[in-house]
Amino acid sequence: MTEDNTSGEQQPPEQPRRGSMRFQDAETTTPREPTLAEQRARRKAEAEERDREIAEQQARAEAERKASTKRKVMIGSGVTVGLVGLVASWYLVGMPEEVRAVCTDDKGTVAPDENCDEDYLRSHGATYNPTTGLWVLPLFMGGGQYHYNYGGTGTIGSRVSGGTYERPSNANITTNSGKTVQRGGFGISGKSSTGTGKSGGS
Repeated sequence: MTEDNTSGEQQPPEQPRRGSMRFQDAETTTPREPTLAEQRARRKAEAEERDREIAEQQARAEAERKASTKRKVMIGSGVTVGLVGLVASWYLVGMPEEVRAVCTDDKGTVAPDENCDEDYLRSHGATYNPTTGLWVLPLFMGGGQYHYNYGGTGTIGSRVSGGTYERPSNANITTNSGKTVQRGGFGISGKSSTGTGKSGGS
């Protein structure tokens, strides 16, 4: 027969069975200090995170600097192109036209260039009529009235073909003999010594 243990002796605590789990109370259990290896790994991870953030900040700053430089270059290029176009347009508009002056009498017959040469005419006593725009030669020079035709063609004694008697304001004007009547350029016309664009002698 089995005897009951009634002696009142304290029995040893029951040992946990192999394979069983023990649960810790989060409020009463003291956290375990991390090992040196765990501390080194944590510091390494934190350092790598800092390095990654610094690298990202530097990359963003570099990208912004390049973008800003590109914008400035594009703006500068646009300004340069705009200025070049403006100067080119101004130059083309301001380029003087080359015009040939042909001396004719009041009937449109081509005459020698000296009959319209202001310096020559004044030195020989010819007078200028601002109403008609013609030079009036004295009788000893054969008389007659003369002025320049601009852009026309013809030989002495023949009737001038084409052209106008209104002096172009922005033009280089030369005679058949090579005398410069007016220098033009960039909107600046030659000064008429007679004070009118219809002058035949200047």
